[in-house]
Amino acid sequence: MNDINMDNLPTPMTGNLDDLLDAGDTTEKAFKVFVGHNLGHRAFLLQIPMHEFFQISEVANEVSRDGEDGVAQRKLDAVHAQKLASYILKGLVQGAIVRRSSAGKPESPALKNLLEHMGRQPYMSLQPLVANIRTMQEGGRSLRAERILSKADGSTVGFNIFLSQQHVLWVIDGQHRRWAMKMVFDYLESVLRNRSYPKKGSLYGVGDVDVDDLSAWQEVSESARSFCTVSAEVHMGLTPEQERQLFHDLNNLGKKVDKNLALKFDNSNPINLFIKDVLHDELSLNIVEKEVKDWKDDEGAITLKDAVAVNAILFLNKTNIAGAAPQNVKEKAETAKSFWEAVKAISGFGEHRAKENTVAAQPVVLKAIAKLVYDFGFSARRPANGDQLLEGLLSSLTDMDFSHENPMWRFYELNESERVKLGLSGLEAYLPQAEGGNRDIGSYQGGVMRFGAKHNDIYPIIGDMIRWKLGLPNRHS
Repeated sequence: MNDINMDNLPTPMTGNLDDLLDAGDTTEKAFKVFVGHNLGHRAFLLQIPMHEFFQISEVANEVSRDGEDGVAQRKLDAVHAQKLASYILKGLVQGAIVRRSSAGKPESPALKNLLEHMGRQPYMSLQPLVANIRTMQEGGRSLRAERILSKADGSTVGFNIFLSQQHVLWVIDGQHRRWAMKMVFDYLESVLRNRSYPKKGSLYGVGDVDVDDLSAWQEVSESARSFCTVSAEVHMGLTPEQERQLFHDLNNLGKKVDKNLALKFDNSNPINLFIKDVLHDELSLNIVEKEVKDWKDDEGAITLKDAVAVNAILFLNKTNIAGAAPQNVKEKAETAKSFWEAVKAISGFGEHRAKENTVAAQPVVLKAIAKLVYDFGFSARRPANGDQLLEGLLSSLTDMDFSHENPMWRFYELNESERVKLGLSGLEAYLPQAEGGNRDIGSYQGGVMRFGAKHNDIYPIIGDMIRWKLGLPNRHS
């Protein structure tokens, strides 16, 4: 066999059949690669169709080799893999559209419809995976290879390396991406075979698949096998200790992106798009990245992080926007816009020193109102007269007292006689039992009501107070 040597690269092997059979495995296949030295260690970069990468790779999260612990992976997170699978499927649909265009074929309405249903996104890509071929000598010594020369000037433009079935690509970084690929391929196979979307774990929809969509999914499957590639940096002959060290370095040395910055850059989630298109562009709400700590410097802005949290409750009744479906958001968008228009009309909201002017400028209060809108407008258990209640809620917000002086916010700080004197009789029936959990919703000092930081405990109680004040149904009845 020939060694890869950057100074003396091998030429293509020729000879009789016996020589070739002795020199290489009969299952060998040539792969075009670039050879480099990552921090001095030889590795090759491989561009390969996604489906083929899945076939020649494995993940060692439950196996050992040669009596040693060969595991270099964390436990698989199925939820994370599911999200990646949805992302990859959308990318493959986009890839199928580009493939048609590259081939000079007319636009496919079915593929375009699939992508619209999944949600628009300006760009998609998978980061390179990192793998190790354990059955090779360190640095790929004795790996059979040949130089690829430029027809123009004879310079080296790459290499062909020959891999056989024994050369498994053991994934060091990317096990969730690989598992997501498996989920996508299984999903496509099920759709094409049964002509219906799976009832469990569907990545797109439910029910039967019509003829046009079936043809579109066939193109998506073909695109994954030929057109859509993934990049892999492949190391050779690493020991288990080296694999673990590389896994650690790849996953721990990078700095996590600030949440506000990540949300600002993300144009794929439909709720994030709603915030940018409707709240910022249409309603001209002041959406900022950094929170102002001193209320005297408050210019009436709301942080992107808080806007996302409020809209997560408004649209999904959840604490985050993960899993938001474009069609679902589209159906609720008008009601959500009405919510923000009503909030914007509250006296003092969005103005200079807004948090000193009104408690409605505090995100936890917005979450409370958003929860009421969800309960009356979107919940599967909403009252029969939910539309009427929702209309009454939104129309009454400008009449409600959201001042800091409203004694309602201080209910838990007052004794019984003070509650009666301040007109709070009957509110207790709307609130959860005092011994049932956290009732420290905040403090009133210097004429300012500051709600606490435990929003998930506090906003349902504030919502109960608003229900009582506006005569809305008691959720505890």
